[in-house]
Amino acid sequence: MNFITALKHRWRDADSLVCVGLDPEPARFPQKFADNPDAVFAFCRDIVDATAEYACSFKPQIAHFAALGAEDALARLVAHVHARHPGVPVILDSKRGDIGSTAQHYAGEAFDRYAADAVTANPYLGRDSVQPFLDRADRGVVVLCRTSNPGAGDLQDLLVQSDDGVARPLYQHVAQKVARDWNGHGNCALVVGATWPAQLREVRAIVGEMPLLVPGVGAQGGDVEAVVSNARTSDGTGLIVSSSRAILYASNGGDYTEAAAQAAKSLRDEINRHR
Repeated sequence: MNFITALKHRWRDADSLVCVGLDPEPARFPQKFADNPDAVFAFCRDIVDATAEYACSFKPQIAHFAALGAEDALARLVAHVHARHPGVPVILDSKRGDIGSTAQHYAGEAFDRYAADAVTANPYLGRDSVQPFLDRADRGVVVLCRTSNPGAGDLQDLLVQSDDGVARPLYQHVAQKVARDWNGHGNCALVVGATWPAQLREVRAIVGEMPLLVPGVGAQGGDVEAVVSNARTSDGTGLIVSSSRAILYASNGGDYTEAAAQAAKSLRDEINRHR
């Protein structure tokens, strides 16, 4: 089963558009992990198991693992998701983008080393830098479009003249390029931040039913109702609404798994109220 099909099944079966981000920060772990040499894996595994019933996907952030020298923990975590929670896709958040053989190696890293179902990719080096990901028809390629950070507009909002002579923001060109030219295998999605609801609406109008990964709810302050009303598809799906810190660190006490599960459930229910 390819990534997009698995995602659609999960939207239906779990009745959820919630993506649980896995961004381990050991300083924020409960005290019980203080002397655990495998704390990164153990904590993330516990969060996965507690929240899986409310999640349409999981999204580990590779930098959080690599900075800790925990790449092995990341590989074991993805394997755990696949074994314990089959059908819940894993999106590796690595934002890769490079040329030639380097891009090939980044695709191998995401899909072969870590066995991720999808990967985030940076399009700003052009199609050849993303092609090795696109060629993996069974895996997903989630392309940066209009990101959630405050400085996103420095480049993404620059006006660029299109073939019809009309100047449009660069992020709209990215959305159009991915939807029309890069999605030959039907395995693409776009990243559009929850902090920009007007841009979400514009991108949805450009790309039709293509899934949108939407970071920025929770700790970054994105409004759930605005996200859903501006970006859902005609059947009330089409969204991968990502929350990391608000779920992972809902509690740093002994009830950390229960608190994470409740945070994921609350987000799922809030999204569903607006669908």
